[in-house]
This record gives sequence, structure tokens and C-alpha cells, in this order.
Amino acid sequence: MKKQFKLGVIGCGFMARSILRGVVLSEFIREKKIIVSDTSEECLDAVSDLGVYTTLDNKYVAENSEFLLFAVKPQSFPVVVKSLGGFCPSKVISIMAGVKKNTIKNSLGIGTIRVARCMPNLPCSIGSGAMGVDMSDFNKFTDDTDFISGIFNCMGTVLSVDESKMDAVTGISGSGPAYVFMFIDSLIDAGVKQGLTKDEAKILAVQTVLGGAEMVQHEEKPLSELIMRVCSKGGTTIEAVKVFEDNDFRGIVDKAVDACVKRSKELSQK
Repeated sequence: MKKQFKLGVIGCGFMARSILRGVVLSEFIREKKIIVSDTSEECLDAVSDLGVYTTLDNKYVAENSEFLLFAVKPQSFPVVVKSLGGFCPSKVISIMAGVKKNTIKNSLGIGTIRVARCMPNLPCSIGSGAMGVDMSDFNKFTDDTDFISGIFNCMGTVLSVDESKMDAVTGISGSGPAYVFMFIDSLIDAGVKQGLTKDEAKILAVQTVLGGAEMVQHEEKPLSELIMRVCSKGGTTIEAVKVFEDNDFRGIVDKAVDACVKRSKELSQK
């Protein structure tokens, strides 16, 4: 039987609101085909301007939606499952960090359940995110994979990956914005130390990171060649690069990502 809503969302926190704004403002889904629930009326009020249906009843959302998106904290998932009163959805999308597909299926009960799992990141909130998405359960259903991809395409770049790589996705793009923010913040501090105002240093640092990323995206040449293109022999840049190399910059990044991935794996085993 055809469901009243195309997309039901349980949880209306920051990332869920970003998804809702992305799909509604891009007109990917009509607002009247979306329903969202949350325990907080304040959170639901935050999306009232979008024209989507809202409710405090998780079970109603699950029963009346073709696709059910879980956008709650992992520790809240067992309570959410209980609130469904034994109802078992057939098409599930999850953005819950560290919660594996089999865990979701086993928690929801008996039935044919297909689960797509996504790891979004903070820039998704401005449409510039990077997301790893496992849609392998839906591989035989092109309309479904197109719909799931379409949801996240509204928020940035979607990379289809196997769930086994989701911890690595967390280490690179899920947590990656924090690394970028730290690098930019460090550049700003260094610029101020060298005599720039904080605003001047921020403008230069931010645009330099943006411009560098754009070059990497559009240039076919390897990164090593781009680095050397900036480093002229006996010039200024090569002196800075030597300091990075002498202090094992690549090794520090590798250790940071490794620690992040290790923690992600620990959380997924709980």
C-alpha cells in the first residue's frame, strides 16, 4: 500500500534540519511528502517554515513513510525502537554514527529491512559536505538508490562506499572539518604573530585553503607536483615545507586519522 509520506525523519537535530532544508529548498521532495518527529517541540518549531509535517509520534512517522530516516544519537536508538511499538519499516536510512546496518536490522525485528547508512559532515549544513553512503542493500532497486543519493546530493558530494569503509570515511570526512578548522586557526595565529590583524589573517588563510582545494579538485597533476610548483629553489615556501617535513607533518596527520578511525571502530562494536 502506498504511504502518505515519501520521507519520514525521526530526530530533528542539527543534521536532520540540514537534510530537511536541503531537500525542500532544492525541491527534490515536496514539503507535503515529508514528516518529521522529535521529542522536542522546540526542535520541530525550527523547521516549521519549511512546511513539512511534524509530530511527537515516532510510530506514526514510521507507519506512514516509504523511507524512514533515523537521525538520532546512537545512544537514543533503543528508546526510539521501543517507541515504534513493534512496527518494522522496510526502507531505512541511517545517519547514526557507529551504528552498523545489522545492528539496526536486529533491533527493528523480523521482516525484510533494507538499510542505507550515511556518514555526513558539518559542511553539509551549507551544502558543501562530503558523505560516504552505503546503499548496497538497495542495489537491485534503482529508483530507491536514486532517491537516497538525491537526498544527500542536496547537501554536497556523495561517495558510494561499502560499510566496511565507513570508519575510514569518519576519519577523513566525518571528522575532517575539525582538522581543517585547526589548520586555518593556526595559520591565522601565525599571521597575527607576523604583524597582520586577525581579520586580515583570516581572509588570507581562508581564501588560501579554498583556492588550494579548488586547484586539487580541478588539476590532473599529482599533489606532489603542485607542492613543488609553489616551492622555488632557494625561495620562501621551501623553507616552510622543510619545517613541516622535519616535524613529520604527514605522520602527525596519519596518527590523528588513525586515532579517529580506531575510536569509530570501538563505538561501532558497542
